[in-house]
Amino acid sequence: MKIEQNRIDDLNLELTLSVSAEDYADSRKKKLNDFRKKADIRGFRKGMVPMSLVEKMYGQQALADAVNDVISAALNDFIRENELKVLGEPLPSEDNPENDWANAGDFTFKFDIAQNPEVSFELSKDDEIVYYTITVTEAAKKEMKDNLLKQYGSLEDGKKAKADDFIIVDFEQGETKVEGTYVALRNVAEAVRESFVGVKPGDVLDVNVNEAFENETDRASMLKVSKDELATLDPMFKMTVQSVKTFVNAPLTEETFEKIFGVKTEEEFDAKIEERIRAEYAQEADFRFSKDAKTYLLEKANLTIAEKFLKRWIYVINEGKFTMEDIEKDWDLFIVDYKWQMVRGYLMDKYGVKIEEADLLASAKGFAAYQFAMYGMNNVPEEQLEAFAKNILAQEEQGRRILDQVENEKTFAAVREVVTLKKKKISVDKFRELN
Repeated sequence: MKIEQNRIDDLNLELTLSVSAEDYADSRKKKLNDFRKKADIRGFRKGMVPMSLVEKMYGQQALADAVNDVISAALNDFIRENELKVLGEPLPSEDNPENDWANAGDFTFKFDIAQNPEVSFELSKDDEIVYYTITVTEAAKKEMKDNLLKQYGSLEDGKKAKADDFIIVDFEQGETKVEGTYVALRNVAEAVRESFVGVKPGDVLDVNVNEAFENETDRASMLKVSKDELATLDPMFKMTVQSVKTFVNAPLTEETFEKIFGVKTEEEFDAKIEERIRAEYAQEADFRFSKDAKTYLLEKANLTIAEKFLKRWIYVINEGKFTMEDIEKDWDLFIVDYKWQMVRGYLMDKYGVKIEEADLLASAKGFAAYQFAMYGMNNVPEEQLEAFAKNILAQEEQGRRILDQVENEKTFAAVREVVTLKKKKISVDKFRELN
């Protein structure tokens, strides 16, 4: 077989493979013999079908398979011998010559190959990346304290409904009566909400439910009918207020402190609040650092990718799942991520970053703890957290996300040890205004 290469540029080359009949003859013969051994044709014993009949029935398939085998082997050998870091895999050229498959003669094929660029750069203390230190203010501590007390508060009977209260009402229309419906005043349409504010137990209002409750799903649920039945209802109902429920913050008591943070005094409670704020700010600052560091490292690496080939390769391997328009639409985000994976891989090798099972489990447990905390569960037993974390890792998509996150975290941690962190104090408001 003869292989000619045409170097298009630093990353792209075109190979022309000239395949002669003798290159694939042995492979084709073996494939025909295999077909003969397996052929089950009426009138012939298995394995005794005349070769002329086998050739007639399976000749084209054997030829195509044999030629593809020698092409695949030749391309793999060329890539290995020339130590090419191939992007994706070779693709048939768009101007491939026509071949006569009806006759087992010589063939010519063209293939496009793209290479990934070499990643190589050095980091030192001369490299500076900003690291923000967010200032903890008294206002922030007060806001978190109020939010926690509200989160652990309870609904209690009220005298008059305020804008963020609930009312329990009965709806009546003729003989129809719907009792004990919860109405959140914040969900009442703004145009009529004012007429609900200030209502007391025993008050009776004439309410147009279509105007007051614009969301059809909520309206059907309150009236205990299907959405289809709403259209046939007279929207005017008599609404009787049975009770007002107002949300009251948890009291500043030892029981509350114990429930939220496992401490006994308000001083300890306040200290835990500040500790949590600092931890949250540190997490936000770390995330911002990772974003800025990623941008800095990508600019330092200055990678050029064979993007035209990569788009075509993605299109081909997905076999019609995406149009070229789909690929173009998300391309800017995709190519940044593609380059980052190359840079991250280089840095992991350079600084000996290894990912252990314990790293993945710890990250998954952190994510699990965060999810539990969203529902007010701050002291979940360790064994329950671990079981939840293992379940997360067992899910393919979630497991891949955790791996990606851990690789990023450990790579950025390694980078922080090498570069200079240009520390900069900033208020939380200014920090969140950053792009």
